[in-house]
Amino acid sequence: MEKYMNTSTQEEIKKIVNKIKAKQENIKTVFFVGCGASLSELYVGKYFLQQNSQKLQSYLINANEFNYAKPVSANDQSVVIVASLGGTTDESIEAVSRAKSWGCHTIAVTHEPKSDLTTDADYTVTHGFFESYAAKAAKQKVVLEIAVEVLQQFEGYKDYKDMSDGINKIDDVINSAASNSYNNAVEFADRYKDDSTIYTLASGPTFGSGYSTANFIFMEMQWISSPLINSAEYFHGPFELTNTATPYLLFMNEGSSRHLDARALAFLQRFNAKVTVLDAKDYGLADSIPESVVDYFNPLLLTGVMRVHLEQLAIARKHPYTKRQYMWKLESY
Repeated sequence: MEKYMNTSTQEEIKKIVNKIKAKQENIKTVFFVGCGASLSELYVGKYFLQQNSQKLQSYLINANEFNYAKPVSANDQSVVIVASLGGTTDESIEAVSRAKSWGCHTIAVTHEPKSDLTTDADYTVTHGFFESYAAKAAKQKVVLEIAVEVLQQFEGYKDYKDMSDGINKIDDVINSAASNSYNNAVEFADRYKDDSTIYTLASGPTFGSGYSTANFIFMEMQWISSPLINSAEYFHGPFELTNTATPYLLFMNEGSSRHLDARALAFLQRFNAKVTVLDAKDYGLADSIPESVVDYFNPLLLTGVMRVHLEQLAIARKHPYTKRQYMWKLESY
């Protein structure tokens, strides 16, 4: 087994994928497997392959669903990427073991290289988390790197050099955006601190970040109900709830899906909805990242910015974001 003890580099990830190709040249399927926040952070890798691969099938699956409803294509022609921040999520640990037993090529993605998640994995890719705001998006970044490398080696990817350039620049972009978002975050926190429901809208590559925000920042960490709506789906039912009293948070992308977010925003503003927009354009994403690949860096940037907003919301509500009523307190559930 290949184990990397520090944050994995592009070169190390390239070596991992090269080793997989040496064992199996006919990879057909890539599974992205995890639970909770880790599942949402795998979304960008799945989305990238969905948008760029001609041959590779890609799936995003909850770890326990993967364990109990085995996909028929989970075999020696598949790569299974399983993520868990601390490497202790039981369902994800089991997913690695099951995938291994089915003959899949397994990659564990975690902050803890010696965790149980890595025990049965063929390869381990590690990432940061606590070091900076950019580190809050590090799991997404390494998952994107794995997806890019898989596509490059098994099909070829015309924007490979641009993607590498973006990966090398994105941490500085995120940290700069986070530092410049403090005042907006304080305003957001004061405006939303008394709301019991906040609707979250996102689209395209950032839908995973929307999922994470709704389910884990709002519902888990702040106990605020947060229905999640794809910006493109907003006009197919959910817009009926739009009024001046209903709070919304909208993630707005740079790139190909921006129109979807802009259309939703125009309607929200038309009817004076209570809406806050986190716009990647406001933080200069396209000024630093090549246009050909800018789509895939939206969720990384906006994850860092949203983290600042979470911190200020927790302060304004006097509800620490580490506070739980069930998680970490019950032995089983």
